[in-house]
Formats: sequence, structure tokens, C-alpha cells
Amino acid sequence: MEYTVKGLSELSGVTPRTLRWYDKLELLKPAGTTQAGYRLYGPEEVDRLQQILFYRELGLPLVEIKVILDAPDFDRQEALQSHLSVLRKRQREVETLIRTVERTLLNMKGELAMRDKEKFEGLKRLKVEENDRRYGKEARGKYSAGPVEAANRTLMGLSEEEYQRWENLDRELRKGLPAAIQAGESPEGEEGARLARLHREWLLILMPDCDDARQVEIAELYVVDERFAAYYDGEISGCARFLRDAVKVHMGCRK
Repeated sequence: MEYTVKGLSELSGVTPRTLRWYDKLELLKPAGTTQAGYRLYGPEEVDRLQQILFYRELGLPLVEIKVILDAPDFDRQEALQSHLSVLRKRQREVETLIRTVERTLLNMKGELAMRDKEKFEGLKRLKVEENDRRYGKEARGKYSAGPVEAANRTLMGLSEEEYQRWENLDRELRKGLPAAIQAGESPEGEEGARLARLHREWLLILMPDCDDARQVEIAELYVVDERFAAYYDGEISGCARFLRDAVKVHMGCRK
């Protein structure tokens, strides 16, 4: 069966604008066009789009997805098996969260005694696993496994107050960056300095030995690796670069 852009959009839930963008990137080219010039997608394109969406769900950037799908040795069945393994892992993560919610409800009803640490253990474990899934490979390649595993252990050992502070700092940072760009702020200015200090404070919770040089290295990684950049650029493009520049100016040149 063949689909127009509209038809494939309705089938997959992907917007027509995104499908046209995929075509422009040569990530998903139509099989052909109608006499009127409308794009047409066949069975192979439908299967390729499914793979694209699977990989997007895993957090891979479009450039990397194209390389994977265009590789001569790409095996769709093997890829699906890999997707299934990841989804089963996520299922276990969700089940962990469900158990935490269930125990919290029982605690609220007076049917179960629950320590404060237990209320956040499931959430912290999910955060560790999510971060490791998205960034673990790159971080270990950059800094070796030691610092990464140490940061994970620190996160799991945070008290309720420390964990909330870590989350709040991250939230404030991701709110401040797009606001700074929209306001036309410069990374060299006071707001850039504030956000650089905020980033340092956030890092210090998991990396107590983080110094200026390490912070600059980490901020640079946000820009050179698309997966890191996407975390800060989700709302407005340029946030990761603004943070990197602010950190280099205000933390990289301190004596």
C-alpha cells in the first residue's frame, strides 16, 4: 500500500512537516511522486519510518540514525530485537516506579511503614538508569568508567533534601537558559555568570571534586555531542552553546 504525506502522517502520528524534514535530510525519501507532484511512500518507507521512530525513542540524533539505517550490514530483525531488549528494561524501570507509588499509598493509609529514604530510592534509581542509557557510553569514553560510576553511587546515596536540591537546580538551569536567550542576554554578562555558577552548584552535588577545568570539559561535551545538546536545547536551540560559552568565560578563566 502507498501513502501520501498526509496518509503516512495519520498512520504514524508523525507530522507532515517532520516527514518533509526527513526527506530533506535524506533520512526518509519517498518511493516516488504522483503526477501532481505529491510524495508517495511504500512498504519499505513505512518500515524505515518505524525504525526511525524506535531509534528516536531511544534518544539517538537523526544524523546517527541515518548512519545506522544506511549501513550495508543493517539488519532490521536484529535491530528490532535490540529495541525489544531496551523496552523490557524500561518496563522493569516503570515497575520499580509503580512499586514505589504503591508503597507510598499504603504508607499514607497507615498500612505500611516506609522510611523517607525508600520514598526516593526508586526515583533515584530511574534517574541513574535513564542517564546511563542516554549518556553512559559517551561519558565513559570521555572520562573513563570510574568517575561515572562514582557519580551514580553518589546519586543513589543522596538524602531526600539533597536529591530535591539537585533536581531543583537542574530545573532552574533549564528554565534560565531559554529565558536568557529569549531576553537577548550574553554569556559574558551577569545572567551568564549566574547560570554558570548554577551549573557548577548542580555538578558539585554528584561530583564534589569538580573544579573549573572539569566543568569546562563537561560544558564542552554538551555542544559536541548531540545527545547532550538535546537535553538543554529541547525548548530553544542554542541553550547548550550558551551554557558552554558562559562556563568558559566565567569558570575557565578564573585564577
